[in-house]
Amino acid sequence: MRKAPLPPGDDIGAADLGRRVATNLREKRKARGMSLDQLAAASGVSRAALSQIETLKSNPSLGVLWKIAVGLAIPFAELVGGSSQAVAVLRRTDAQVLRSADGRMESRPLTPAGSCPWVEAYELRLAARAAHSSDAHAAGTREIVILLNGQLRMLVGSEVYELAAGDTVSFLADQPHTYENLGSSEIRCHDVIIYAR
Repeated sequence: MRKAPLPPGDDIGAADLGRRVATNLREKRKARGMSLDQLAAASGVSRAALSQIETLKSNPSLGVLWKIAVGLAIPFAELVGGSSQAVAVLRRTDAQVLRSADGRMESRPLTPAGSCPWVEAYELRLAARAAHSSDAHAAGTREIVILLNGQLRMLVGSEVYELAAGDTVSFLADQPHTYENLGSSEIRCHDVIIYAR
């Protein structure tokens, strides 16, 4: 999918992301008075996997990170990001790209982590003829997907929506949803996630 080499320091960036996730996971879980077993039940991620993430013994997939954020009832960026500042700039070269387990979907943050706790924006890239399924987000979460090129089929619950370049779909993301690239080349879209307050 990606023809250009990864930016220098990607391994360092991944290690930094792992440390932030471990710290944020532990702090958010303890602040909510949740045990690993309670978070496992709320997120659908095993106790063992949560323990390994907290102790930096495992690198979670994009899907696992989303499940943990849902289980903690926090925005995704709060789990993976640092602290908020009055003014924050996110350079394209500094954005930590997250990849699906199969490597056919990439998600790059378009907003600095923590800049707005209730709204996040991402650039999604989906390989040709690929599909990516997302578990339900926290109750009341809404997504707005703007397709930049190609053809995208969105499955939201039991409904199907087909989009062409320039089309937008808005939906409640507190149900399973799937992004499907119908074409023979990579597609890009912007994904705005709005969390219920």
